[in-house]
Amino acid sequence: MAENDNEKVHIGHKARILSAEEIEKIEKDQNLVSEFKREKYEKEAQKNWDLFYKRNTTKFFKDRHWTTREFQELLNEKNKESKLVIFEVGCGVGNFMFPLLQEDDSLYFYACDFSNRAVDFVKENSQYDSVRCTAFQCDITKDDITNQIPLNSVDVATMIFVLSAVNPDKMVEALKNVFRVIKPGGCLLIRDYGLYDFAMLRFAAGHKLSENFYVRQDGTRAYYFSLEILEGMMTEAGFIQERNDYVQRNTVNKKKGINVPRIFVQGKFVKPRDNS
Repeated sequence: MAENDNEKVHIGHKARILSAEEIEKIEKDQNLVSEFKREKYEKEAQKNWDLFYKRNTTKFFKDRHWTTREFQELLNEKNKESKLVIFEVGCGVGNFMFPLLQEDDSLYFYACDFSNRAVDFVKENSQYDSVRCTAFQCDITKDDITNQIPLNSVDVATMIFVLSAVNPDKMVEALKNVFRVIKPGGCLLIRDYGLYDFAMLRFAAGHKLSENFYVRQDGTRAYYFSLEILEGMMTEAGFIQERNDYVQRNTVNKKKGINVPRIFVQGKFVKPRDNS
């Protein structure tokens, strides 16, 4: 094995070193989806998410009971008499919001989603209470969020597996939009797909839209973040990075005998206190 081949085997990052086979697969997959199809996926992004929720209704995602374990910022421990205002970007059908509202009656939620159908499912849920939460449809890359949420009013914003679905060219604008409604000193919590996650390496040839950006069979899209890329976007949007790490998890399917390595990025990014 040549010296440069030996170096290639160690391509990756601190959470995942790629095997020679994985490196070869990535290096071979260089052909991008045609410009015509890329534009089509962009134009039909909302329609594809509406179709996703039409097919899967409320049954695809499990309730996210792990969030307060990973993000202590979601716990209103300081002053229960004062509402903790949370803005969930990309609420889906409420798998994040409803468990938290059930656990803590001192929370108030704003929740938006790109899909009208998803928002309808949230509002139809028996747990939906307009006194405690407001759900609305929104394209965070261009819609003015302040039509629904006052400027500088949110304590904690969250984007859980959401930013990755946005065209990378529009991610910074989306983050700037969210930045506007967060209080100075408030924060944005992120969890999303990490570079070299198993799902990224599983894409067959013909699904690559741009570097680290892929399209699924159903037309929905996913970007896979390095820590450096995520930090750069957050900084450009005005946030200060407080923490930003790779998270490793294994998804085990005992019946099939499969142990799948998952890589996520997870971070906390703060709006400066002198920013109003």
